[in-house]
Amino acid sequence: MKMIRAIIRPEKENDVVKALELVGISAYTKLDVLGRGKQKGIQIGSAVYDELAKVMLMIVIEDQVSDEATEAIAAAGRTGQFGDGKIFISPVEAAITVRTGKPSL
Repeated sequence: MKMIRAIIRPEKENDVVKALELVGISAYTKLDVLGRGKQKGIQIGSAVYDELAKVMLMIVIEDQVSDEATEAIAAAGRTGQFGDGKIFISPVEAAITVRTGKPSL
């Protein structure tokens, strides 16, 4: 299993979720987060915004679907501008359902 953490622009959330559904992924966890990248925020006039609002989607999926899911997220989340986000992929050793205490996935 793999965990994908995708940090994307809030306005691209619906596009990314629809793209994931097209590849058969409908379960995810969503968090509203703040952050900044290498550009250290943005300046609009005299106002400097150090942290920008982003959305983080966390998805745990089978290994064989991770490439397809990653490609769907990247394509649907891309604007071509700074701040489009990042996708992090890591292995998952186990998943346990809280209600039953049994392994899941």
